[in-house]
Amino acid sequence: MAERGGRDRGGGPVTSSGLRARIDVPGRLAADVEAGPGEVLAVIGPNGAGKTTLLTALAGLVEMSGSVEVGGRSWTHPPLPVRERRVGWVVQGQALFPHLSARENVAFGLRARGARRGEAADRAQAWLDRLGVGALAGRRPGALSGGQAQRVTIARALVTEPDLLLLDEPFSGLDVGVAATLRIELAKHLADFAGVTLMVTHDALDALTLAQRVVVLDDGRVAQTGTPSDVAAHPRTDHVARLVGLNVLSGPDGFTAFRPQDVTVSTARPEGSARLRWRGRVGGLTPHGDAVRVQVDTREAAGTDLLADVTPEAAAELRLAPGVEVWLTVKATAVRAYGGDRAGSHDGP
Repeated sequence: MAERGGRDRGGGPVTSSGLRARIDVPGRLAADVEAGPGEVLAVIGPNGAGKTTLLTALAGLVEMSGSVEVGGRSWTHPPLPVRERRVGWVVQGQALFPHLSARENVAFGLRARGARRGEAADRAQAWLDRLGVGALAGRRPGALSGGQAQRVTIARALVTEPDLLLLDEPFSGLDVGVAATLRIELAKHLADFAGVTLMVTHDALDALTLAQRVVVLDDGRVAQTGTPSDVAAHPRTDHVARLVGLNVLSGPDGFTAFRPQDVTVSTARPEGSARLRWRGRVGGLTPHGDAVRVQVDTREAAGTDLLADVTPEAAAELRLAPGVEVWLTVKATAVRAYGGDRAGSHDGP
């Protein structure tokens, strides 16, 4: 028996309903994605990895081969027209109709599906009330703040009770405080949402607080899947490693990870053999809490850039600046190793 949230009692994804997709967009994306009913799936990866392509393919807005099944119904065999796909979509920049009021924007999808004007207006108002902007129902988008407009956009996406909710960077461009409040609000509504949610994000906090599972895309393919805690603890791509603040090195037998605060920076070649060490040049320095985060180009030695956190006093004493040659060392006891199955997510250190 399946539990809400897309997991069966054995912990695996429920696939008899929910989402099952095998998507191939030549030159852009080749990915298999599954999610159970009520599940929130975060999609992360660098720019150009195929995240937005995945959403547009599911919505039927880009030519693809493969298959998409939602709620046990095929959307691809035969092809289901876009207007008949029960999709709610929240995009960057809100994309509200500027000539319509907030209430009219939210009611638009209901009217397009045949709802009577009065019924559509009442349901739209109810969702605006739920999202805390009911008093602004008569305003047009130009008279709303960014956070208010995004709440209207979310209401518009949810009011039609979609089977598939697509969120493309839902908090992008918002003030940090506004984004934090809206994140909490959205989590509350998603907890009651029976459909499948896919959320594209560049923010690890979104994945950790809103999603039950994470799909990592890299170069148009799935590089890793797992729970947010699994992926954060065992990143398999440079992008995810940077999101969660780790250094990750890949090798023939798997991956090794260590924290920037465990890296020692020196300008002299280190002595002794009990440490891992790399030589490189400083690429940049940025404040990071009470420390200075140093990015070092070690691609020749380690195959990737590495990060180190040093005190401001140490940065000044070492005269760290872009182009300065340095040595990085890490104690072997500070390094974690984990398995080499790129698509897996449950192997431990």
